Amino acid sequence: MTSARWRIAQWFELLWWKNYLRDKNKEEYLGWKKNYWNNILSLVSNEIELNPSKTIADLGCGPAGVFIALPENRVTAVDPLIDDYESQTPFFSKSDYPNVAFVKSTIEEFETREKFNLVFCMNCINHVHDIEKGFEKLKDICADNGNLVLSIDAHNFSFFKHLFRLIPGDILHPHQYDLQEYKTFLEKQGFEILKTELLKGEFFFNHYVMMAGK
Repeated sequence: MTSARWRIAQWFELLWWKNYLRDKNKEEYLGWKKNYWNNILSLVSNEIELNPSKTIADLGCGPAGVFIALPENRVTAVDPLIDDYESQTPFFSKSDYPNVAFVKSTIEEFETREKFNLVFCMNCINHVHDIEKGFEKLKDICADNGNLVLSIDAHNFSFFKHLFRLIPGDILHPHQYDLQEYKTFLEKQGFEILKTELLKGEFFFNHYVMMAGK
């Protein structure tokens, strides 16, 4: 993928969030979003133990990532647009989340000596510039015997998958893959896939959450 296509996707990502949040009430939206994440965490807890002692990374967190539903954990939240979200949207302020260390970085370039017990990468791995390096980073920062929770939009049809790779039919997501290809990415990095759950089915894509162990 070209750098230009990735930069365009990032520009549209910020624009999407600004437009999406423009007419929303902050308290109502954040309440809805926390409920959404709590439902995901309930699903995850069937396979992966969640407790306050676990260190957590939220990669590609956006302005309202899973970090908002983890007030008892020490969380590191990473996003290349994190400063833009704070300065250009009224919904996000780093000071609202004292348990979270926010880092402005892409997933691939995120540097840390820490290994995390639990790594979340929610609906963002197909936003990265270099997806191979993105999956390598997920492996590198996950502690031995740690876990990864990954949510993805996976193509249902090979024709549209290849078409969207050629033209910007899905401008926010520069990478286009099906479910089996995402499984292959994980297995290549040595992850054991524990469970794959369908969250939402649509025509072009199905939305899944994948839980894996290292």
